[in-house]
This record gives sequence, structure tokens and C-alpha cells, in this order.
Amino acid sequence: MINHSPNIAFFGGEPLGVPVLEELQVANILPQLILCNPDRPRGRGMQLAKPPVKKWAEAVGIPVLQPTSYKNPADFERLTTVEWDVFVVVAYNFILPKWLLDIPTHGVINVHPSLLPKLRGASPIRTAIMENRREDIGVTVMQMDELMDHGPILDQLALPISNENWPVSGPDLDQALAQTGGALLATVLPAWLAGEINPQEQEHEAATYTKRLTKEQSELLIDPTALPNGEEAYNALLKIKAFAGNGDTYFIHKNKRIKIKTAALSGGGQLAIISVVPEGKKEMSLATYLQSLSS
Repeated sequence: MINHSPNIAFFGGEPLGVPVLEELQVANILPQLILCNPDRPRGRGMQLAKPPVKKWAEAVGIPVLQPTSYKNPADFERLTTVEWDVFVVVAYNFILPKWLLDIPTHGVINVHPSLLPKLRGASPIRTAIMENRREDIGVTVMQMDELMDHGPILDQLALPISNENWPVSGPDLDQALAQTGGALLATVLPAWLAGEINPQEQEHEAATYTKRLTKEQSELLIDPTALPNGEEAYNALLKIKAFAGNGDTYFIHKNKRIKIKTAALSGGGQLAIISVVPEGKKEMSLATYLQSLSS
């Protein structure tokens, strides 16, 4: 138990970091330090852009660190010379070394967007959509150890999704799970710091794993003039929803890459592509794209 406002350092990345921080702010639990990804070149001009977590921290007035490596503890005086109560990790791109995990008195807490031990790894949200694993969708607040998504569970919460709303798009599920995870974290942290939670070992033999999704996986082998039906159509829609906002799915037509922006299933179970972005052009309906080929 602690008898002071907790000293918290938050390690966060996209797309979950900011929504979780917003939920903590609502609960009046703010970190004293935020660590996030480095600024990266973006856009046509490749100008350095701040990550959303950094923008949020600066707007709230919380100090920010943007490490590019955690190899040398001597580079982290801000962390090693302060008595931290707990670290919180959310969608952070770095693997944290043991010397860092050992710093806070109450360990390192992670918000993971699945019902662990299911869907460990780099892409739990998008993999759950693409593999039609609605039953594994939820959030887990866990105590981190040195292994990936392996530590004991402090609490978890399923996110029910109705048949009518499934499959949900990647960005929508990112947002929903981040908000759910942030709200759960806001209730877990005070109880954890007060010594009121007994961590539960995961059922490691039941673990399933995900890998980072690649651009190559986002290609659909379809003919836009003869779209699939039935199971093939449903699996295509799952992939479209999974990659939405994350590079998007695409198909090759007339030797051009055509990105799919929106799609659905027709009443008869046929894939209906609503809007596309042909290579080098702006977003348009699929009908408009096909008409442009004959004009």
C-alpha cells in the first residue's frame, strides 16, 4: 500500500496509447513521465512528425522522453534516480529489459488488447478480426515479466460484439478496446497499489500467438467484375476490415494496385466493394472506377 499520490511512468504507442491516457485522465490518474516513440518523417515532404502520445503529453504538460534504445541504463537517469511506484505499458514498440522492469516498487503493468492467454503477440486486434475470433476479443491488465505477454493477470474484461456489428473495422475496434482497457486500468491501478489484487497465473498451455501483419498479406486475389460469394466473400470481408486503416487491402486489376476502402456483404452473401482508391487517383466508388475503364 502507498500513502502518497503514485509516481507513474507511462510507456505508450499507437493506436492505443492516447485513448488509454484519456481514460486515466478522466479517473484523475496521470503519469509523471511519458515515454513514447521517436518523431518520424511523414507525408510527402517527409517532415518530422510527433507521435500522438507526445502531442497529448505536451498538451497536458507531462514531460516526455523518446528513447531509441534501452541498452544503457546510464542514459535513463530520469528513471533510475526516482522512486517509481509503477510503470504502465500500452502498445509500446520496444521490448523493455529486465533492469527497467525491476525499477518500480509495484512492477510493470501492461494493457493487452485480448483475453490472454489468447492472441499474445504483435497484432491481437487485427488478427482477431481476420481470423474471425470474436470470442477472444477483450482486454487484459497484466503484470509484465521478461517473456512476451506471459505475466500474471490482474484483471480482464471481454468486449461483446453483436452479430449485426461483426465484423467490425480495425480502427473502430482499436478505439473500443483502448477505451475499455483504459477504464479497466483506471480501476485496477489503485487496487493493485493498495495490495488488494492477487495476480493469477495465465493458463500457458492454452496460449495462442499472433505475428505482425505484413503488406503482402493484405492482397486479395479477386476480380472486381465477378466478386466472390459465400465463405470466400466472408473471409475477404474479414481481411478488408482487419487491414482497414493499417495499409488497407488491395487487389491488382489491369496491372494497377486498387486499394479497398469500404466493403460489405450483400443480402445474398456476395462481397460488395463500395469504395476504392485506384493507384495514383482519389477515392471513388467501385462502379465509377469500372466505368472509367471503358470511357
